Order: sequence, then structure tokens, then C-alpha cells
Amino acid sequence: MTTITEAFSGFAVPDLDAADAFYRDVLGLAVERDAMGISTLTLPDGTPILVYPKPDHRPAVYTILNFVVPDIDAAVADLTSRGIELLRYDGFDHDEKGIVRSTGDGPTICWFTDPAENVLSFIQN
Repeated sequence: MTTITEAFSGFAVPDLDAADAFYRDVLGLAVERDAMGISTLTLPDGTPILVYPKPDHRPAVYTILNFVVPDIDAAVADLTSRGIELLRYDGFDHDEKGIVRSTGDGPTICWFTDPAENVLSFIQN
């Protein structure tokens, strides 16, 4: 059997400069670009996420990154103050802010997109 020593994730965007600015300036993540033109987002726990340019990028129709936050109301207030709108999905009971509050069957969650229209979420456990 293969021995796996590490794993990381990555996703594409059509405009790396816009993605870097969003993840750095809106979400507050550390962002570094290497000599090959690939950016690395570093999550607060040290996990790296690669972001690479793809001119014909098509956003996924599912959530590609879930960010756990201690206070979803504060996180949403910060996000919306920066002009980011929350997504609303049929079949979910969103409150006036766009947050789906836990009823015991799942987490308190909201969804939004990055500049490439990749779907992200904030989750409060």
C-alpha cells in the first residue's frame, strides 16, 4: 500500500490577482505567490491551499472551501460590509442575513462566492 505523508487541496481561478486580493484582503488569509505563478493560501491552522490560474475556469456547483468561524454573525457582518452577498439555496431556511441556523441536524452555515464564483462557506459549530 502507498504511504501518504501529506495532502493538500487546490482549485482554479481565471484571475489570480483578484483571487489573491479576495483571500488576503476580505478573508484575511496569508497569500503567497511562487515563481511558477501559483498562489498558496495558508489557513490559520497552517494548511496550505493552492490556487492556480486557469483562463477557461468554470466554477464548481458545490462548496469548495468551508471556513469554521467562532461567530458567524460577526463573520457575515464583516463579509457583507465588504460588499459580498450571501447565496440563498432553495430548500434551506435562511434568516434575514442569509444564514441557515442549526436546528440540530447540521451546522449553522452560510454560503458566498469568491471573485471566480467558487462557492465558499462559513460554518459555526
